[in-house]
Amino acid sequence: MKKSSSIQMSKFDFQSYLIITIGLLVGSLAWTGFIIPAEIVGSGVGGIATMIYYVTGFKVGYSVFLINSVFLLVALRVLGFGFGVKTIYGITVLSFFLWLFQSLITEPLVSDRFMCAIIGGILAGASAGMILSRGGSTGGTDILAMMINKYKNYSPGQLLLTIDVVIISSSYLLEHSIEQVVYGFVTMGVSAYCVDMIIEGSKQSVQIFIFTRKPDEIRKEVVYSLDQGITVLSATGGFSGEDVKVLMLLARKRESQTILNMIKLVDPDAFISLGSVMGVYGKGFDKIK
Repeated sequence: MKKSSSIQMSKFDFQSYLIITIGLLVGSLAWTGFIIPAEIVGSGVGGIATMIYYVTGFKVGYSVFLINSVFLLVALRVLGFGFGVKTIYGITVLSFFLWLFQSLITEPLVSDRFMCAIIGGILAGASAGMILSRGGSTGGTDILAMMINKYKNYSPGQLLLTIDVVIISSSYLLEHSIEQVVYGFVTMGVSAYCVDMIIEGSKQSVQIFIFTRKPDEIRKEVVYSLDQGITVLSATGGFSGEDVKVLMLLARKRESQTILNMIKLVDPDAFISLGSVMGVYGKGFDKIK
């Protein structure tokens, strides 16, 4: 039993690291293929490293690694060893990919600067969403925000937004170009939207109420065939006054169609109510953080 659990855990960790690695690859491509060569300053440590590159020619991958390493060392002292291996892995692999792709890509992958801002923002947001959804991190200004939050009563979200606004606004000092600042904010806005879409989409759940004359058959199918939890509620029909059984279950949105198809096969006349829920916490779903 323990051996099986360890095998499943190893498989889960492998899948997590694989998705995090793909996310880091996509994020590196966003910066080196669209944002940096189009001379757009994005948010976070990547934005700081980009400005350093424009001024000195020092490769972004080196700057990202050095800045993140300093943040990480300070954070370990201030916050303790709470970051885990995935943060160190994310910082190291991201720095390598940035160095590699910046050496290979010297021109924007599309010629239009606005499209570079949009595509770069989409890819950067998708990258962050993939990494965060698997418990990973690339460090950066997230660490800085957590350190400030420990001593000052500011929310991490507000701190991150403030830091990113300051970084992007600082790009005006490079060429005194309002246009460059605007492109940076476009990239930041698109990226933030994509992060929310991916994270919320992966966690989105549904609540299903089933009113049926075959509650036992459907309950057995849900529990034994679909491996889902289900609750049987005792109710009284408002019109008939009869005692009835109502089935209620929570599931991931991606699983809802399979459940509906099963109900249709067992009881085509079943009355079903399906609604989206903001969050589900507990075994098989999310943990309260």
